[in-house]
Amino acid sequence: MKTEIRLVLFLAFIGVIAMAGPSLAQGKKTIVLVRHVEKDVSSTADKGDPELSAEGRERSVRLMHAIKKYKPHEIFSTNFKRTRSTAEPIAARRKVEIQGYDPAKHNELVEKMMASKTERFFIVGHSNTIPVLANLLAKKEIFRPLVESEYGVFWVIRMKKGAVTRIEVFPY
Repeated sequence: MKTEIRLVLFLAFIGVIAMAGPSLAQGKKTIVLVRHVEKDVSSTADKGDPELSAEGRERSVRLMHAIKKYKPHEIFSTNFKRTRSTAEPIAARRKVEIQGYDPAKHNELVEKMMASKTERFFIVGHSNTIPVLANLLAKKEIFRPLVESEYGVFWVIRMKKGAVTRIEVFPY
């Protein structure tokens, strides 16, 4: 009889945990978004997938210092040298692998973050993709695409239970 009661209690406990799983993933989230830093636009640079310029490499280190307090546990970047190189300083500091994402599939990235138990994310994209991602997370049109020469800001989006509670934009 005691064994049966324990078994029923154990199964009930497992059921509660299984049901709470998705809501635990929907807890608090902090998502830091940034457009890649300055790319090499010299005549010798690869036009399709350039490296960072010297100024961009310096800015990526400043960015790392600016966002280190957010302690990202997952880092996503598009599969371009300029975005991955922007993410590398904070990834090295946090000892986190940079994961690739397709900038044409923002919904998939958002779904992955919302389903994850991870609470802190860092996403590196492009002048025309990061504002779109911020708007998608906010569920309204707030941000416009960045102009080509616009660098030096990052967005911090705080969420609770899948809803945005705060959006901040910071210079670095």
